Amino acid sequence: MPTITVDKEGLFKALGQDYTTEEFDELCFDFGIELDEDTSTTQRPTVNGKQEPPQLKIEIPANRYDMLCFEGISLMLNIFRGKRTSPDYRLVAPPKGELQVLNIDQETARIRPYAAGAVLRNVKFTKESYDSFIGLQDKLHQNLARQRSLVAIGTHDLDTIQGPFSYEALPPEQIQFAPLNQTRSMTALEMMKFYEADRHLSRYLPIIRDSPIYPVIYDSKRTVCSMPPIINGNHSKITLNTRNVFVDMTATDRTKLDICLNILVSIFSQYTEEPFTVEPVKIISPHNHQSRETPDLTPRETQAEVSYINNCCGLSLTPSDICSLLKLMSYTASPSRASPDLIDVQVPPTRADVLHQADIMEDVAIAYGFNRLPRSFPSKSGTIAQPLMINKLSDIVRHEAAMAGWSEVMPLILCSHDENFAHLNRKDDGNTAVHLANPKTAEYQVVRTTLLPGLLKTIRENKHHSVPIKIFEISDVAFKDLSLERKSRNERHFAAAWYGKSSGFEIVHGLMDRVMLMLKSAFVTGEEGLRAKDSGDAAYWIDEFDDPTFFPGHAAAIHLRMAGKEQVIGVFGILHPSVLEKFELRYPVSTLEMNIEVFL
Repeated sequence: MPTITVDKEGLFKALGQDYTTEEFDELCFDFGIELDEDTSTTQRPTVNGKQEPPQLKIEIPANRYDMLCFEGISLMLNIFRGKRTSPDYRLVAPPKGELQVLNIDQETARIRPYAAGAVLRNVKFTKESYDSFIGLQDKLHQNLARQRSLVAIGTHDLDTIQGPFSYEALPPEQIQFAPLNQTRSMTALEMMKFYEADRHLSRYLPIIRDSPIYPVIYDSKRTVCSMPPIINGNHSKITLNTRNVFVDMTATDRTKLDICLNILVSIFSQYTEEPFTVEPVKIISPHNHQSRETPDLTPRETQAEVSYINNCCGLSLTPSDICSLLKLMSYTASPSRASPDLIDVQVPPTRADVLHQADIMEDVAIAYGFNRLPRSFPSKSGTIAQPLMINKLSDIVRHEAAMAGWSEVMPLILCSHDENFAHLNRKDDGNTAVHLANPKTAEYQVVRTTLLPGLLKTIRENKHHSVPIKIFEISDVAFKDLSLERKSRNERHFAAAWYGKSSGFEIVHGLMDRVMLMLKSAFVTGEEGLRAKDSGDAAYWIDEFDDPTFFPGHAAAIHLRMAGKEQVIGVFGILHPSVLEKFELRYPVSTLEMNIEVFL
């Protein structure tokens, strides 16, 4: 969890009350955060002959991005303590009636396609609030923005630049300006070399370094405001004397863009002349249908069930009681007219972490008090766990294979493209495997579509052990499926491999028969005088199967008939010598792989 350091005296002044370390630690626990350290009880460093003032180091939950600064912590604690109500964040028109405009060029779609902006008018910065403003940007960059790869934030003194602004993507040699805190003008290529040794900025250079075009934001006079995600221009840097702040953000993720903008401008709008007001910016982006006004500070409307909240917390609260508790957590809530079991909730724009009524239930529990919740588990609980059916089935098959003398292995789900296809003498049709967009190494390029590469690599790394080696795995493989929202699906497979001086085909066959028998599937045979015991509706048989992965004439497909439906659920056989050669194995290998989800 991120740790935020705040001035102890300043925070207690904002809260309107002094606390002992124990009292403040208790307050933090009640709110769901944690006091990590109070430096007033330790030896503090001395800078320029003056001892550093006492500080509080507070651990913030990873989902509470609105509390990554002094202002967010003090605001939320004051609302929690009932000292103030939740702010009413509002968008206001500019003094001259015309919004600032940010035009997005079509070429930006090739590198950072989204942009947004906002204006904070008549801001009054102090040294502390200015540092906190910069600090919140850094925290958002490190956490939600994933080291600026998803979102990059730029802030500018609006009185030094003039709109309308344009967001463009140009070749680096055409971009030239003096970067922040520098007086010499440089091209973008020169900046890349200049900041290679910079401890702070060097980590962001690879984001755009190899691109043929770099993103850049200009004002109406072609003054460079920023080159995201690297650095702002020195011409428009904000200072303690800045009164009007222009915020620009560029991103590769629209959702993260909106969250970062809402949090930054909402939290620091308390320093505007009319607190909690923000001036929107008009975004013109017709090429990708992203034209709009940003930010959108409208509270999100949702609902929560009174019965669900009470069951999870073990309480008997009325809708009015729940609404009162939610107000302490910065919500606006009221009993629903649609049903007595529902409450209408308005989620503030700073609470992007609220995704489900479970999040609302958690905040009700915090406001009520964790220590006050009845301790009645497990006689009363709305969350008694039970295994998923697929996991329960996997454990049954796993236990049976282990009892048969096979050892379980757990390789990684990622593998190289060649291991998944070429090494198994298979071809990639482009519609089967899920490919990683930016793999770090050649070893992790695709999500496996078969368990065989992991088993064969395990044998390769352990072939110095005595033979035979008998291993198995029960895990997921993944396939592309464009009909689904996530464009892929998982499938639970069971696979086994025998490695020894003989082929072991009959042993793998026996393991398959044992697993199928345990799954209540009868073997169907056409041999005279042989008849399988009736095992219900499920029956299986094997047919010779031609697959380049296996030695010709030494592979069989497993057919299953269940509920009147026939399908091929797997294959087993002796691997082709060319496959063994690619995995550096010198003894024969027989493998079995089958889909066990069909038995659910």
